Parts: sequence; structure tokens; C-alpha cells
Amino acid sequence: MTTERARLVFATRNPGKVRELERMLAGESIEVAGLDRFPEVGEIEETGATFRDNALLKAVTVANLTGWVALADDSGLEVDGLGGRPGVRSARYAREGASDAENNQRLITEVTPLAPAQRTARYRCAIAVAAPHGETAVEEGSVEGRIVIDPRGTEGFGYDPYFLVPDHARTMAELTAAEKDRISHRGQALRRTLPHLLRLLAITKS
Repeated sequence: MTTERARLVFATRNPGKVRELERMLAGESIEVAGLDRFPEVGEIEETGATFRDNALLKAVTVANLTGWVALADDSGLEVDGLGGRPGVRSARYAREGASDAENNQRLITEVTPLAPAQRTARYRCAIAVAAPHGETAVEEGSVEGRIVIDPRGTEGFGYDPYFLVPDHARTMAELTAAEKDRISHRGQALRRTLPHLLRLLAITKS
């Protein structure tokens, strides 16, 4: 007899993020769908002042529109020498709808004049889960690093080729998927979120 899988919508159209989540939930009986499966859900304007605000906004909106338990993350890069930029605008740092290459180009243009000591940075992530009946939960994670001027590695996405993890002496883009999942801001936040997520999925299925 086949056990019905719980259904979860990840409030993103970023295929890299969907693959990461599927990988990290591989041991659970959960069907993960991205927003590409729900064309009726339009763009959700991220009006929050913090990663936490934006994650919760997206999760609640998508849960209400789809009737599924929804998970949303808002994550980004904070560079100390840039006053914490790009921050909540990490995905659209160069412009609205910017590509990874465009965002990275702006980042490196701004970081290059900084002294090495000012290139310290961190990735931050907030993950929110929301059920159609209204219950929510939010957890966060972060990882410290520094920005390198020359890209290294071919894995990951976003700013990963420029984000050096000192304890590993490699950029995020040089880490294996398993290594990245273990230390990343998103991996940390997801592990903290998982108990909330499993509980909401169980309630929704019952």
C-alpha cells in the first residue's frame, strides 16, 4: 500500500532553491512543488524590512492562494564594508529582475575598492511556513564568510562563487551539495523549521 505524500509548495520560481529543498527533504514523504506549478499566483512584492518579514509575507500569501502548506524563504548577502548591502535586495541588487551575473557584477564593482578587512560578509536566511488555516512559524540561519574578487567554483547559484567560507578555505560554489547543505544559512534555517513543517503538514492531511 502506497502512503500518500504530504504536499508542500515552495514559494519560489528559483529552480536552484527548489533543488536544494528537495535534497534536504529527501528523507521525508513530501511532494515539493515550486510556484511554476501555480501560474495563477502572480509576483509577490517583497515589501518587508527584514528577511523574516518577507518570508512570512510570501508563505502566508501562497498558502492562502493555493490551499497547500507553503514554505517561503527570504535570504541574502550582507557585506560589512557596504553597510550591510545588498541585504533584502540581494536578488534584485542590480535592478528588478536582475540575473545572478548582473547582481554579482554590481557586488564586485562595489567591493573591489574596499580593504580586505572590510570584505567580511554573511549569508542570512529566514524560512517561514504557513498553513491554509492560518498557523505560521519562522526560523532563521546565518553563515559567516568574506567576499573574494575572483569567482571560484561552479556549484550553487547567486553569490556563491564569491562567498568564501574561511573554515573550509573554499567558496560556497566549491563545496559539494552535502557540505553546503550542512553549513549553509538555508540548511540551518530549514533544520530549525522542519519540526514546525512536519506538524503543519500532519494537521493539514488529517
